[in-house]
Amino acid sequence: MSLYGLIGYPLTHSFSKKYFTGKFEKERIDHAKYELFEIKDIQDFPSIIKNNPALKGLNVTIPHKEAVMQFLDELDEPVKKIKAVNVIKVMNGKLKGYNSDYHGFKTSLEKFLADGKTSEVYKHADETRKVFETLRVFEISALVLGTGGAAKAVKAVLEDLKINYKTVSRNKNQGDLTYDELKGQLKNFPLIINTSPVGMYPKTDACPDLPYEEITNSHYLFDLVYNPEETLFMKKGEEKGARTKNGLEMLHLQAEKAWAIWNA
Repeated sequence: MSLYGLIGYPLTHSFSKKYFTGKFEKERIDHAKYELFEIKDIQDFPSIIKNNPALKGLNVTIPHKEAVMQFLDELDEPVKKIKAVNVIKVMNGKLKGYNSDYHGFKTSLEKFLADGKTSEVYKHADETRKVFETLRVFEISALVLGTGGAAKAVKAVLEDLKINYKTVSRNKNQGDLTYDELKGQLKNFPLIINTSPVGMYPKTDACPDLPYEEITNSHYLFDLVYNPEETLFMKKGEEKGARTKNGLEMLHLQAEKAWAIWNA
């Protein structure tokens, strides 16, 4: 039996276990099992590896995407730029770190931006990639809300797609802007990406502290939160005519990428 799992804290409502358990059943993969390893302190990570010799791979979620890197033997090349890991492959006693968030977010963002355009150019483009290339004439700039591990993958994607961005944090020394400095700024950032857990279940009545009155139908709001499927951040954007998207597709894409990494 091959064992896979997720480390993080807390893991009360895990997407990964439900997704992979369902995948194993649907695809009749009867030699695999997926478990949750809830650890508050990353120093407990080595014991998970030691006590579970059947482990073939792990997903990593908050708050351990950065701290877990100290225990890995090797890093995939993009991880060296992103500086956050959300997939670990266990092979011959060695641990290698990857970041499938990059793949999931990049693919989902390209589709989101492309689908939002309705001109003939976009309707008849053959591939999402070609569609997105044409979007660059709009010179979209982005606000990235949050500065944690997920934000690092998002920033790497934006840099590779040549989308200018600024980060927003509650702490002045951690981002380019604080939430208090956003008044009058949203018109300069048509794309707003929430990488923070604000608004995630069970605290669904919360949302990032933005001047929502400045959002228009020219804005794109991408929330990496997937539970609930429609966050308060998204609802407030939709009320102003903005296009919105949650993190569910990104999660599916990154999960399948993780499976491919583990089985390569």
